[in-house]
Amino acid sequence: MRIFKPMYAIAIAAVALTSCSSVKNLAVPTMDTAVNLNTAKQGIVSEEQFNKWAHADLATDTIPGMSLNKAYQFLEGKKGETVIVGVIDSGIDIEHEDLKDVLWTNPKEIAGNGIDDDKNGYVDDIYGWNFLGGNGDPAPEQLEITRLVARWMPRFDGKTIEDISEAEKADFEKYQEYLEAYKASSSRHFKTMESLEIIGDNIAEIKKYLGKDTFTIEDLEGIETEDEDFKNKVTDILGLYGRGLDEAAYLEFYESQKKNKNYDFNFDGRAIVGDNPQDITDTKYGNGFVIGSKDEESHGTHVAGIILATRNNGVGLDGVATNAKLMSVRAVPDGDERDKDVALAIKYAVDNGAKVINMSFGKSFSPYRHWVFDAIKYAEKHDVLLVHAAGNDNKDIDVKDNFPNDSEDKITEIADNVLTVGAMSINYDENLPATFSNYGKKNVDVFAPGVQIYSTVPKDEYAKYSGTSMASPETAGVATLIRSYYPQLSASQVKHVIMNSGTKINMEVLVPGKESEKVNFSELSVTGSVVNAYNALLLADKMVNSK
Repeated sequence: MRIFKPMYAIAIAAVALTSCSSVKNLAVPTMDTAVNLNTAKQGIVSEEQFNKWAHADLATDTIPGMSLNKAYQFLEGKKGETVIVGVIDSGIDIEHEDLKDVLWTNPKEIAGNGIDDDKNGYVDDIYGWNFLGGNGDPAPEQLEITRLVARWMPRFDGKTIEDISEAEKADFEKYQEYLEAYKASSSRHFKTMESLEIIGDNIAEIKKYLGKDTFTIEDLEGIETEDEDFKNKVTDILGLYGRGLDEAAYLEFYESQKKNKNYDFNFDGRAIVGDNPQDITDTKYGNGFVIGSKDEESHGTHVAGIILATRNNGVGLDGVATNAKLMSVRAVPDGDERDKDVALAIKYAVDNGAKVINMSFGKSFSPYRHWVFDAIKYAEKHDVLLVHAAGNDNKDIDVKDNFPNDSEDKITEIADNVLTVGAMSINYDENLPATFSNYGKKNVDVFAPGVQIYSTVPKDEYAKYSGTSMASPETAGVATLIRSYYPQLSASQVKHVIMNSGTKINMEVLVPGKESEKVNFSELSVTGSVVNAYNALLLADKMVNSK
């Protein structure tokens, strides 16, 4: 997926750029940060309280959180077991002050000796495994639709239906579908690049006019010219500077977009890895470097912190789960993840003891989905719960494709160990569903807090991100609590405990992505409910102790 990853500086730059008259058609990529906080902070007393809104209780706090504080009151005096949580993501800063004390370490592996001590097929996998190769460098990749078009292009590029044999017509028609999907997806990016290049040219022209290497807003305001075209260019750049964007921020955004390989037919994202991504039996690749780039890969760190940042240590935040150990599995690049990596990442986490796996990623095309289906079934066989983000495209995934999923036909589940989670906001009104969240009466199981969620980011820092990427780990944290204190319950039982114990919402709400269309909240997911940790523990306790 375009991995539900926030980039604040870039988002600010993009928003500022849309104000320019000469680039009014600039398309701003959907970001996790694109949320409306005008209503989100109503009724919140302090920033500290807002940072913890996901843990609040609707009845006592009038905030539609997961009743986590109440859940911990219920757990007082009870003893839980340690649960290993696998986080399949972009990389995690395992040196973070709020994560370093909750790391899983492979007890059978000797660090740094270059030997596969435990004979599990992975050398020096102390904290997990990196399926993306490299030593923490950013991992750019194409989107899956780009890979599909690039693979079929040599056969069909430039041809018409008249050039195609009867035997190849079905493939040709599929290629045309892929090509249209590629064009629809890539048009925004290429328009953005065109607009950015126009801005760069305008900045260069202004510098030349002023005879300066740099200029200020005062310099811009002092320009007087009769040249209407140049005057419009100055006005555009003045608009950017007036919104706080300077040349340095522009260049940062521009360079980041140039590095984007999502739509580059010729880019080989596997060159650094060295495997054959179309061969599931080719498993000897990757390394134990699970951190990822500390400068660019904040997503996995944020996700991990939501689940199990060290509780009650006086810094940062309290994760949802206690008695948890973090296993980092790096498999999600800056682009669409490979089906092979996802399948092997799930199996790696299962084989090394994870009982809950969080998967905050997704995509619209999955040519080797059967490998992932096999991995899901493998996890079910080994009693492992998979928690998956529903996606941020504000689409109905009962109709539209979103992978990985647990159904080949969007009706019948292939296994009973996958929990798919939509995102909700702090607003207990028609704006309760996050505007970006995917939904589906059959294919989204529950909703959980996913707007402006405070958690860990690299280099011992913290930030608020939004996305179903955040709602999924909130839910995974609750699942981890249940598996810790009620280990007798199977993965399937934990899934249904969470689904059956949520806070039911009987309210007309706006359909995500639609300005005026409303439905009852119950129509957006299987359960029509919001994850509730307290209720889940009560139900788990009843199931275990009533036997």
